Amino acid sequence: MSGHSKWATIKRKKGATDAKRGKIFSKLIKEITVAAKMGGGDPGGNPRLRTAIDAAKAENMPHDNIQRAIKRGSGELEGVTYDEITYEAYGPGGAAIMIEVLTDNKNRTVAEIRHMLSKGGGNMGETGSVGWVFHKKGSIVVDKKAIAEDALMELALDAGAEDIQDAGDSFEVLTDPASFDAVLNAIKGKNIPTLSAKIGLIPQNTVKLTGDPAEKMLKLMENLEDHDDVQNVYANFDISEEEMEKLAK
Repeated sequence: MSGHSKWATIKRKKGATDAKRGKIFSKLIKEITVAAKMGGGDPGGNPRLRTAIDAAKAENMPHDNIQRAIKRGSGELEGVTYDEITYEAYGPGGAAIMIEVLTDNKNRTVAEIRHMLSKGGGNMGETGSVGWVFHKKGSIVVDKKAIAEDALMELALDAGAEDIQDAGDSFEVLTDPASFDAVLNAIKGKNIPTLSAKIGLIPQNTVKLTGDPAEKMLKLMENLEDHDDVQNVYANFDISEEEMEKLAK
């Protein structure tokens, strides 16, 4: 299983005990604010904002919090200005990592990310060093208990999806960014709940990790995602189910 889907599965399993709601809300508010600033405060004409609002609702964020973030982004309320930056890096075992951040202090953030990478067995890369490994795709994750694979495949492909992948306890529907909304709406139209739905970076190839590099990679991913300014982390590591069971012991 590749890094993006493997990590998503691990996070869902850990979520019940590790979720820090205040930090999740803070990151979602940043994303809503920036989305509204970049594309306007109307979610009907701003897909990025619509996706951010859906994610906030999925986390049970109060409506007032969402509206305040939209107003800050659209200029109706005074707010902080965030810079949107993507860092490229290498992790343990040579895995490629893309780190998306929203920050009000670029110097502080890059220093902290660089230190975190170094401490975790990785290092910062130059611009363009690993970006070519990833393609922007829509990703919709559905629990296997919610629908049979054949039925999901027929529904998703008819709506414009590119592929359906087995992600362990779930299915991951991959789409072109332009087809993301149509596929998501088709799935929602059948009242099929989604575990996650977002447009992100999907690796074209993977690096197989075992033993110490695998353990360090998972720890580094967790630490990076825990950073207040980090919105998303993508990597191309591949860790087998057997290896995951070893690491869990």
